[in-house]
Amino acid sequence: LAQISDRLQRNGLPARLGLAGTQGAAWALARHQAGMCLDVGGERAGLAALPVAGLRLSGDALTLLRRFGLTRIGQLYEIDRKALARRFQSAHAAGAVLLRLDQALGLKADPLTPLRPAPARTARLHCPEPIASTDAVELGAKRLAVMLCDELAKFGQGARGFQLHAFRTDGSISSIMIATAQTERKPSHIFRLLHERIDDLDPGFGIDLLMLEAHRLGPMDMSAAALSGDLAATPTDIAAVSALVDRIRAKLGDNRVHIPTPVASHIPEHAEICPRFEKETFAAAHARVPMQQSPRPIRIFDPPERITVLASVPDGPPIRFVWRRLTRKIVRADGPERIAPEWWQHQSQVPASPAASSSCSPIQDDTVLVRTLPRARDYYRIEDEAGRRYWVFRKGLYDDDRGGAPDWYVQGQFA
Repeated sequence: LAQISDRLQRNGLPARLGLAGTQGAAWALARHQAGMCLDVGGERAGLAALPVAGLRLSGDALTLLRRFGLTRIGQLYEIDRKALARRFQSAHAAGAVLLRLDQALGLKADPLTPLRPAPARTARLHCPEPIASTDAVELGAKRLAVMLCDELAKFGQGARGFQLHAFRTDGSISSIMIATAQTERKPSHIFRLLHERIDDLDPGFGIDLLMLEAHRLGPMDMSAAALSGDLAATPTDIAAVSALVDRIRAKLGDNRVHIPTPVASHIPEHAEICPRFEKETFAAAHARVPMQQSPRPIRIFDPPERITVLASVPDGPPIRFVWRRLTRKIVRADGPERIAPEWWQHQSQVPASPAASSSCSPIQDDTVLVRTLPRARDYYRIEDEAGRRYWVFRKGLYDDDRGGAPDWYVQGQFA
């Protein structure tokens, strides 16, 4: 703390510094007892004598606390929390006092908001008169999209994130953010995405300045489009799919669109992952040729749901089973399709009996490394009396010496 203070003074920068284990406590020290250092866990004693203004409260909350005779932070420690909340007419104000107190004492999380790096490209539009109508904001956003895309074109770049800020007459800011699946600098597409969220932009008593920022810059994909679908490298237009995903995101929100990506596993629930849609992810998944295999249901359960088989044939499909409390009678069945287990991944540490420890090397006193024997799965496509089709499997075989009786699961449903 002394080194930072000395360096600031040598550069002619006056500062009030405080050091503590929480953001709230350091804020209070810097403003009401500059130069003090508190060890982690010492906030309760160190803040007791400081004024309640050190809790980062609003003016109304501070006024109410002073009316109650509460001028020091330490006075809040001994007051019952329910009694303190009853003294405030507003539950929100009472909650704010208790929240700020807990944050300063380290009882509740108070994450830091880091300084955001300056945007690489911006476009500004000053308003001669404050605007408040949606039509005026849309007109300004359209002009800003053209201005910003012209700026990006000068450097041969595009962006994957755009943020529109509205600077209001009262000094506050309202912002909306959009993201694209690939680098973009097409004004019409950017404005279309902004248009979906214009209603989230609160003009307040009027907007003096509109600013559009470009984030996550990158080179544009300048490859020429194919003259016809027959000449295209892939049967799917990735640019068109990306544009569609952008519109869905703008309307429904981020993290709403995912793309199944194959994984090197034959176990159905492990055979794919669904990361958030990105152009590169889509292109990589689209380029993979799926393995030739039996038909798969459109809906897969992860994890598989266990069923109770009431009638079964050894090494055959079930005749009747109970799933989700309903009994279903099977009229048609096809299979089996056997999927061998991934034996190389079935190894775990489990407690073992003394008898078992004689054949396994001990790791700790009561824990040994036991290699659990994986069991094969036999899958069947079955249909019940109502015409509903299921994908079920039997985990394990009769008399396979790898556990007890086989278990049955439903893995998915066909359309």
